This record gives sequence, C-alpha cells and structure tokens, in this order.
Amino acid sequence: MNYCGDHVVVINSKDIALRGNEWSKRVYFHHNTYHSGDTWTLAWELHQKNKKMIMEKAVYSALRGNLQRRYHMQRLHIYEDDNIPEEILENVSSQIKQLRPIPVRLDHIPQEEIENFPRLVKYPEDYIKR
Repeated sequence: MNYCGDHVVVINSKDIALRGNEWSKRVYFHHNTYHSGDTWTLAWELHQKNKKMIMEKAVYSALRGNLQRRYHMQRLHIYEDDNIPEEILENVSSQIKQLRPIPVRLDHIPQEEIENFPRLVKYPEDYIKR
C-alpha cells in the first residue's frame, strides 16, 4: 500500500441527523468473538457512547469488503466538533460544502423571533378553554 492519496476529515459528527424515527429503530451490530458475544445497539445509545461511531460504521459499511477497506478507514479522520489539530488543519486543501444547514432547536430560538413570526390565523382569547 502506498502513502499517496487523499485523507478525509469529517467535522461536527455530533450533529448528524437520521431520518424519521431512525434514532430509535436503527440497530448496530458488534461481536466480541466470544460465544454469545453479539450485541445489538440502538443508534441513539451508540451516539451517546461515542459521537464518531455512527459515521465510522456508515463509511465502513459503504466501502467494499476487500483488502483496501482497512487502509481507506485509516485515512478517515472524524472529529466530534470544530476542534481539529493544527497539523491536520494546515494540510486541508479543499472543502465540500454542507448540504443542509444544521437545524436550530426550538428552545434556542429567541422569544422575540417567535412572536414576530407571521401567523396564518389569530385565534380569539377565549378560543381554547382549559
């Protein structure tokens, strides 16, 4: 195996998104080579334990299962956030633009912006009775 080729740097792996209810339905398999050593872990549990593991397992399963897969995985660098070591950051030559913006959580939206958001219908005060 030669040392020529690109390395891939992935940042913000803690902010990955899964479609629909995949967090509670998707399962990841691991076996520790002992008898009955197989474990099935839900995606949200795996993400709580290690923020990089879901991205790593997705790339690993997408690569062909040949002798090159191990070397390709060695050239993959995954970071949970924007803190990247300087020796890696100075060698970055190009960047793929992010496909979608990171969604803002509802509790992080300022109250003023919520009140100024255009409404379709203005309900009267006595519309909802508790």
